[in-house]
Amino acid sequence: MRRSLLALTAIGVMTVGSLAACNSGDDTGTGATKTPKIGVILPDSKSSNRWETADHKYLEDAFKAAGVKYDIQNAQGDKSAFQTIADQMITNGATVLLTVNLDSGTGKAVIDKARSQGVATIDYDRLTLGGNASYYVSFDNEAVGKLQGQGLVDCLTKKNVKNPVIAELNGSPTDNNATLFKNGYDSVLKPKYDAKEYTKGPDQSVPDWDNAQGGVIFEQMMTTAKGKIDGVLAANDGLGNAAIAILKKNKLNGKVPVTGQDATVQGLQNILLGDQCMTVYKAIKKEADEASALAILLAKGEKKDTGQSVTDPTTQQKVPAVLLTPVSITIDNVKDVVTDGFVKKEELCAGDFAAKCTAAGIS
Repeated sequence: MRRSLLALTAIGVMTVGSLAACNSGDDTGTGATKTPKIGVILPDSKSSNRWETADHKYLEDAFKAAGVKYDIQNAQGDKSAFQTIADQMITNGATVLLTVNLDSGTGKAVIDKARSQGVATIDYDRLTLGGNASYYVSFDNEAVGKLQGQGLVDCLTKKNVKNPVIAELNGSPTDNNATLFKNGYDSVLKPKYDAKEYTKGPDQSVPDWDNAQGGVIFEQMMTTAKGKIDGVLAANDGLGNAAIAILKKNKLNGKVPVTGQDATVQGLQNILLGDQCMTVYKAIKKEADEASALAILLAKGEKKDTGQSVTDPTTQQKVPAVLLTPVSITIDNVKDVVTDGFVKKEELCAGDFAAKCTAAGIS
C-alpha cells in the first residue's frame, strides 16, 4: 500500500479559498476550453508524507516535461474538500482527473460526476470500489501484504520466538488497499495460527491511517494482551513507528519485531536502529510515471492497452490496470532504497545515523 512518510506535522483542514491557491501548471482554465488539462487530487499529508514529497513532485515533473496543463491539489483528509476540488477542476476545464480517494463513496461520486461531464478518470494507488475508472495504477497490494507477513515470520524465526502472539495494526477500513494488504499478510499468518505455531492476538484497523490514533490503539492492545505481544504486523511505517513508541515506553523496542511499508526515512531509520524489522519499498517514481503517461494519453484523447486488469469486487467489472512489483527491505538491503534515489543519504544518515548507515553498507 504508494498508499505510505513521517516526522509528521498535523495540518489543519484547508478552506476552499486556500484549496484553490495550490500548485498548478495553469491558472487560467475556464469551463469553455477543451485544451488537454490534468487535475490531480492527492488525499492528505498526515497519513504519509509521500503524497507531497514524492507523488506530487514526480507527477508535476512528468506533466511539465510533456508540456501539458495541470492542477495538483491535496484534500488534506477532508471528503467535502475532495469533492469541492474535483468540482472546481471540472469547471476549470480538466479533461482528466487522477485521484487518490479518501473512501470509495466519495471517490465514486467524483468519478460519476467526471464521467457525466466527459472527463476521463484514473484511480491512483487506491481502487475506488464501484467507480469503474478509466484506469487503475498501483502496486500489487496483496503482494505488499505477503511481503509484510513473510517479513514478520522471518524476523520471528531469527529471534527464535516460540508460539509468538501477533498483533495486527491494520490500515484504514475505508481504504481498499488496506483490505488488500491484510488479505496478503493474513494469507501468510493464518496458516501459522491454524497450526498453533503462532497465537493470533489483537487485530484492529486504524481509521484514516491516523498515526496518533494508531499509537492509542496499540497501547490498548498491549493492555488487553497484558504486555504479551511478540510481533507486530503494522500496515505501514507510520503505524509501525506509533507501535515502536509504545514498545519503547515498555522497554520492548528491538525485542518485538515490527513491520512497515513505504520505505520512509523514519521507517528506514527504525530499521537501522533495530526497532523495525522490515518495510516494503514501492518505487513511487515508477508508479507516478505510469500514471502520468496514461493521464497524458487520455488528455489527448488517446488510450492504451495495459495488458492488465483488476476486478472491482463490488461490480465484478474489470478495470484496466498497471500493477507494479513491491520489494521487501530489511537491514540487509536497506542501501538499495538510497541507491535507487528514493531516499537521500544525507537525510537518512544525518547525525547519529551516520555510523549505522556505514555499517549497513550505505556509502
